[in-house]
Amino acid sequence: MRYEVLVNEETPLPTARVFIALAPPDEAKRELVGELGPAYAAHPRMRWNRVEDWHITLAFLGEVPADVIPLLRSPLADLATARPPLTLALRGGGHFDERVLWAVVAGELDALHELAADVRATVTGCGIALPDRRFRPHLTLARARRDTPSCAPRAATGLAGFAGRPWQTERLHLVAGEVVRGPGPIRYGDVAAWAFGGVREVAGE
Repeated sequence: MRYEVLVNEETPLPTARVFIALAPPDEAKRELVGELGPAYAAHPRMRWNRVEDWHITLAFLGEVPADVIPLLRSPLADLATARPPLTLALRGGGHFDERVLWAVVAGELDALHELAADVRATVTGCGIALPDRRFRPHLTLARARRDTPSCAPRAATGLAGFAGRPWQTERLHLVAGEVVRGPGPIRYGDVAAWAFGGVREVAGE
C-alpha cells in the first residue's frame, strides 16, 4: 500500500507515525506463512500482523510532525545508493515479555547493524530526535491479548525448527501511518523506497 496523504502537499497531516525499514521478499513471506499455519490455527485470538506489513525496523521515529518527512527523502536516497544489498534470512522465533511474537533475522548481521546505525545517524542529522532504543533485528508477527499471555511463547516454540532460505534486501523503505485516536489499528504504507546501489525511487514519486 502506498501512503498517499503524506506526500500530498495540499492536505498535510499534523502528525504521523514513521519508521524506516527493510521488507522481506514475497518468497520469504510465503515460506514463513506456511510454517505459521499451526500457530494461526492454535492461536486465532492473537493480533496477527498483516503479511503485507511485515518489515524489519531499522529506525522507529514514533509520532512526528508530518512536515519533517520530506526532509528525510534525499538523505535516505543517498544512503541507499551508497549501500550494497544485504543477504538475510528468517530462521526460528522468539518473543518479547511473553507478549510479542517475532521471527529471528539471520545472515549478514554485522552489516545490518551498520546499516541501522547509518539510518539512525541520517535521521538525527536531519534534526529529528529518535527514541532511545537498542537495535534488535527481528520481524514482528503478532501480539498476544492480555487474557492469553502464553500464546506468544508457545508460538515461538513452534518456529524453533524454521530455517528460511537466504534472500537479498532490495530497497530501503520510508514508512508512515496516520495516527488514529482510538482502538483501531494504524494502517501503514510506503512514503518512498529506494533500491540499494541505485537512485531509483520506487514508491511515493
